Amino acid sequence: MSNPRVKGHGITMAHRLPPLLRSSLCLAVVGLLAACASGAPGTGSASASAPAVTAATASPTPGFPAVLTDDAGDRLSFAAAPRRIVSLAPSNTELACAVGACDRVVGVTDFDDFPPQVKTIPKVVVQAVVDVEKVAAARPDLVLAAGNGLTPVAVIGQIRRLGMRVLTLYPRDLGGVYADLRLVGRAVGRMDLAEARVREMTARVKQVTDAVAGAPRPRTFYEVSVYQGTIYTAGRDSFIASLISLAGGQPVTGDPRSTAIQLEDLVKADPELIILGDASYDRSLTVASVGRRPGWESLSAVRTGWVVPFDADNVVTRPGPRVVDGLFALARVIHPDRVH
Repeated sequence: MSNPRVKGHGITMAHRLPPLLRSSLCLAVVGLLAACASGAPGTGSASASAPAVTAATASPTPGFPAVLTDDAGDRLSFAAAPRRIVSLAPSNTELACAVGACDRVVGVTDFDDFPPQVKTIPKVVVQAVVDVEKVAAARPDLVLAAGNGLTPVAVIGQIRRLGMRVLTLYPRDLGGVYADLRLVGRAVGRMDLAEARVREMTARVKQVTDAVAGAPRPRTFYEVSVYQGTIYTAGRDSFIASLISLAGGQPVTGDPRSTAIQLEDLVKADPELIILGDASYDRSLTVASVGRRPGWESLSAVRTGWVVPFDADNVVTRPGPRVVDGLFALARVIHPDRVH
């Protein structure tokens, strides 16, 4: 069994800590600069924060100056495109790379694995712990944080007080991913690439929704993890639940305020299909092992054998530009006769 709070999504969540499924995650701050109390500029306000590196403001850039509002509602001013970016979540790294800013990323998490070149970038988040000293040492003029507490508000405040500008991203659905692609694209001066990525993604999503239109919608349970007897799944209003719906399934979820579901609620919902997202990192999970779980033997999915180990959890739980790959993967499981 795997602890869902230390899954490799690195915030999804996802990183493999899924940003949308790890709202209870607590990230500690490590090694604040000793000089920050006496010498660091900046305030707790996003709009008032100055970039740690000012060289990028030396010459005018097309599309700048700009004032942007992030997913937390904070307004940030940009005199020019940032040259040094630190990402505190793998999904944010992928968004930055998708709009042509991969060569500007100077700090990432230890869960970052795509695109491959980010694996060699210095790590400023290790095991979901933000090392603020390393963030500051990277001298970023933009820090991409994760919303909904995935990068704790206190950490964001400490980073800002050190004079670094923070843009918070928290897409709740595909529309949010499109919006964040545009937001990051605008911030780095590459709206052309952002719009191109959005067009590509919307066209591919339409391929899926057209293919599954009119098909039966099986009750689908997505297992994120089972840890110490607690079953974790997608929340009712979660990113994964929205993808299951787009892929032609009827998501089985628990309380919308939680990612946990009680066994009795799962039995009552009686999923016809169980997708084992945790099988992507726990190879011991099989149709047989699920059938041996106490209380699961009565589920329709178990009785018919429609229990599918899923190896695309990383892209399903990571709300970035590859999420459409995850949508296709889900649709191939739910409607293999329609999506290939």
